[in-house]
Amino acid sequence: MSRIAKEIKKTAEDVQRKILARRKPDLKFPLRSLANVHYRPEKGFFELAGKKKARTLTVSTVKTFAQTLRMMALAKELVDTNDIATKREAYYVSKNWEDARFHEQPESDAVMDDVEALFEVNREQLGFVPEEKGGDVAGRLVVLDRDQETGKTLRIDCTKFGSGAYSIPISVEDLKFETKADFILVIETAGMFQRLVKHNYWRQANCILISMGGVPTRACRRFVRRLADTKKIPVYVFVDGDPYGITNIYRTLKVGSGNAAHLNEFFCVPQARYLGITPQDIIDYKLPTHPLKDVDIKRAKDAIKNDPFIKHYKAWTKALEHMLQMEVRAEQQALAKHGLNYVIDTYLPEKLAHPERFLP
Repeated sequence: MSRIAKEIKKTAEDVQRKILARRKPDLKFPLRSLANVHYRPEKGFFELAGKKKARTLTVSTVKTFAQTLRMMALAKELVDTNDIATKREAYYVSKNWEDARFHEQPESDAVMDDVEALFEVNREQLGFVPEEKGGDVAGRLVVLDRDQETGKTLRIDCTKFGSGAYSIPISVEDLKFETKADFILVIETAGMFQRLVKHNYWRQANCILISMGGVPTRACRRFVRRLADTKKIPVYVFVDGDPYGITNIYRTLKVGSGNAAHLNEFFCVPQARYLGITPQDIIDYKLPTHPLKDVDIKRAKDAIKNDPFIKHYKAWTKALEHMLQMEVRAEQQALAKHGLNYVIDTYLPEKLAHPERFLP
C-alpha cells in the first residue's frame, strides 16, 4: 500500500474510532487564503502560516463530512488501482452516493480541493486529473517521455512540429529534458505564441517558447519549474500589461496562490522574471490602451494592500501605483500598432538586451 493510501486509511480509521466511542469526529484542513500565507524570498513561494479549520461532524455538516469521506475513498481506490479520474468524472461518480451526491460540479471540486489540502499532496497524486491541457511548447527542447506499451524512451523534438507545438501532458513528473536554449519565454496569449512560432522566433533567440493560454495550469507551472530547475536556465514571462496579467497570471506562476498554498513549493517558478508588458512599456513604446475597469482598479489596490509578494517588492508596488495613476492597461497585441512583427524585430530584442531591468 502506498504512503498516500496509508494516510487515507489512517484518517478514516480515526474517524471510525471516534464515532464508535460516541465522540464527534473532525478533519482539520489548512486555511487556504492570502491571509494565511507567508512570502519568503529566499524560498520563493507562498507558504502556509499554520492556521487550520476543523470540519466537525454535526447535523449541519453531515452531508459535507460524508462527501469528504466518499471523496477520500474514491482517491484511495484510484491510488490502489493506479487509475485516474477527471474532475468531471469524479462529479458523476458521486451520483452513486445517494444523499451524499453532488448537485453541481463546483461542490465536487471544492471537496476535492479539501481532500488535497488535508493530505498536503497535489490532486494528481490522488489520481484526480484536470480536463484542460497543460500548455504548448516550441523551440530548442527535446522532451524524453516513455512509451506506455513498450516502456521505451521517446524523444520528442519541439523544433519538429511545423506550425504546431508540443502539448504539455497532465502529468510531467517522469519527463526528462535536453536543451541548449539560453532562456525560457513564457507567454500569456495563444495568439502571441502562434506569431512567435510562425516566424520561428525560438531559432532567432535560441530559446524555448511556452504558451500558458491565460492563467497557467498546474501541469504548465510544474513543467516550467522542472525544466528551469534541471537545466538551470532563466525564465522570462511576457503577459498583458494589466492588473490581472500581473497579479493573477504572473504572480501565480512565480510564487503560487493563497488557495493552493499547501502546494506552491511544487507548482511555482521562483526564478521567473517579468519581461512585460509593463506600465513603463506603455509610455516607452507609445502603445494603444484601454481604460482600467473598476475590477482592474480594485484588483490593483487589493494587491498593493494585501498581497505578500507585491508588498515585499517596492518595484512591483510602484509599477501598480504607476498603472493606477495612468488609469490605463495594454495588451500584448497592442505592439502590432507598429507592425505585425514589431514584437519580434524590435520589442523582444530590446527588452532581452537588459534582463537586469526586468521586474522581480
